[in-house]
Amino acid sequence: MAHYTCEEALGTVLDSEEEFTFSSEEEQESNDEWSHFEERLDPAEDENDSDHQMPVAKKARTNKQSALTWKTETEVDLVPQTLRFVPARDPGPQLWSADSYTPLSLFKLFFSESAVSTLCYNTNAQVARSIERGRKYRWTDVSVSELYRYFGLIFYMGMVKLSSINDYWRQDSLCSVPFPATIMSRDRYRTISWNMHMSHPAADKENDKKKGTDEYDWLFRVKPLMDTIRLACKTIYHPRRNLAVDERMVACKANTGMTQYMKAKPTKWGFKLFVLADSSNGYTVDFSVYTGKNNVATGNGLPYDTVMSLMDKKLLGSGYHVYMDNFYTSPKLLTDVIDMRYGACGTYRDYRKNSPQNAANSLTKNSPRGSIRWIRNGPLVFVKWMDTREVSVCSSIHPAYTGDTVQRKVKTQDTWSLKSFPCPAPVTAYNQYMGGVDLSDRLLQYYTAQHKTLKWYRKIFLHFLDIAATNSFTVHKELYGNMTYKEFMEQLISELCGVSPKIPQKQASSDHVPVPGAPLSTDTRKVASSGRRICVHCKAAHGKKQQTPWKCQACDVHLCLQLTRNCFQEWHKAL
Repeated sequence: MAHYTCEEALGTVLDSEEEFTFSSEEEQESNDEWSHFEERLDPAEDENDSDHQMPVAKKARTNKQSALTWKTETEVDLVPQTLRFVPARDPGPQLWSADSYTPLSLFKLFFSESAVSTLCYNTNAQVARSIERGRKYRWTDVSVSELYRYFGLIFYMGMVKLSSINDYWRQDSLCSVPFPATIMSRDRYRTISWNMHMSHPAADKENDKKKGTDEYDWLFRVKPLMDTIRLACKTIYHPRRNLAVDERMVACKANTGMTQYMKAKPTKWGFKLFVLADSSNGYTVDFSVYTGKNNVATGNGLPYDTVMSLMDKKLLGSGYHVYMDNFYTSPKLLTDVIDMRYGACGTYRDYRKNSPQNAANSLTKNSPRGSIRWIRNGPLVFVKWMDTREVSVCSSIHPAYTGDTVQRKVKTQDTWSLKSFPCPAPVTAYNQYMGGVDLSDRLLQYYTAQHKTLKWYRKIFLHFLDIAATNSFTVHKELYGNMTYKEFMEQLISELCGVSPKIPQKQASSDHVPVPGAPLSTDTRKVASSGRRICVHCKAAHGKKQQTPWKCQACDVHLCLQLTRNCFQEWHKAL
C-alpha cells in the first residue's frame, strides 16, 4: 500500500468523487430495492363533524397514525436489502506494511514536526507579547525537540498522578519523583505551559475585535491544530463498516460561553465534542467541537446536521452502518442516510416527527419482560422492547426479530437465576456496536493528559494530545498487537524525552568503596604519581583540577580522600 502525507492521501480520496456517483439507472435500481417496503396508508373517511373541523394536514397525520398497528414477535418482518460495502480505501491503517513503526513515529503522524514547529512559533510569539506587557520571564525560544520533551512530561504526569505540578520537582519528600527534573526545570515547564499557543497572538487580537458579531470565530485559538489533528485522524486510518456517533465531554468550568452541562455524562461540565468512532476498536475517525450553536444549520436541527457533517461520503465510501443514541435518531435522518447509501440504527424518542406515536397494540407498563412490538414503515422498522423499562429503537439495517435472546437475572422464590428473553435484532446490534465512542473514552481516561489549567483553550490542546496518543496506540495495536496501553505509553514517553525506558539498577552501597586508581606496585618511585587523575567532585563543585590516586570502585570515578578534603563522601551524598 502506498504511503502518502495527510494532505496527499485525503486529496486522493476527495479527487475520486466519480467513484461514488451513481447513474440514473443505478438510482432507479436502488429505489426499486426499497419499493416493496413502501406502505400506502389511505386515511379512512370519517363523517364525524369534529373531523371536518380539523385542519386537513393534521387530520391526515392523525388518521395515518391511527391506521398503524404494532405487531408482535410472532409476526414475520421483511429482511431489508443489504447495502454493498464499498469503502473508499481498504479498512485499517493506511501505512507501508513493510516499514517498522514505533510509538513515537506513530505519534508524529498526528503531531508532525511541521505542526510542532508552528506551535513553537506561536508560543514564542506569545512569550514576546507577554514580556512586552511586563511579565518577567527567563526565556529562550522553545525548539521542536524541546516541545516533544514537554509533551513527554505531560504524558508522564498522566501516568504518575500527583496533587500539583510543583510536586513533580520536589526533592525533599518521601514520594518525590526524580524523572521530570532530568528532562526540564520546573520554571521552564511552567513558562511553556502558560504561553502555549496554537494560533498567532496577532491573529487572535484581530479575531477578538469581531466579538459580538457573526464573523467572530469561537474556536479561532484552537482551529489551526484542530484542523491538523482531524486531517490526520481521517488520513492515517480508514474505519471498518460499523461506526458510532456520540458526544464526548472535555472537563472545564471556564466561563467561555461554550461550556455545556450534561447530567447523564460522568463529566457533567465541559466542552462537548461530537465524535465519529470505529466501533471495532474505538479509533476517533472525526470530531467537532460544539460552540453552543449550530454552525452548519440546514433547518433540520442540530442532531441531523451533526451526523451529516461527520458522515463524509467522499472520504468514507458507501455501505457503512452508523449507530447513534436518541439525541440524533429521527425518521428523516435515517431516510436521508439511506439516500447516501448508508444504513443507520439508533434509539429514538417517541415524540420525534413521523415516528409511530398513537398506534394501537403498543406496550404498556404492565407488559411482561421480553415483550416486543414493531412497525415497518417503508425501509424503516420501529421496535419497542420491554426490558427493565421500555426501549425504543429505529433501524434501516435489520428486521424486527430474528430469534435472538438475552439473559437476565431474575428472582424466583428468594433465589436469583439466569433466564433468557427474546430480544429484537436492532437492539442486539445497537448494544454490540454503539460502544465505539465509549471505548475511545475509556482509553482516554486511563492516562489522560488533562489537569488544571488557567486557559480554556489549553484544555482542548491537552485533549488533542490524548486523541493523538490513543489513536497512535490503536494503529500500533492493529499493526502489531504486542503491547498493552500502559507499555505503549511508557515507551512513547521515553522516546519523546530521549531516555531509555529501562532504569539501570542502583549499585549496592557496599560496592562504593575507595580503591587505588592504578594497580598496586612494589616500585616505591611510582607510588606517589601512578594512577593519579583529576577529582570529578572538585572539578564539578569548585572548578578546580585537583589530582588524586583514589577512585570509587562502583562509580569508577576519581575522588579525593584526605583528612582536609573528603570528596568521596560528598560525591556519594548526591547519589
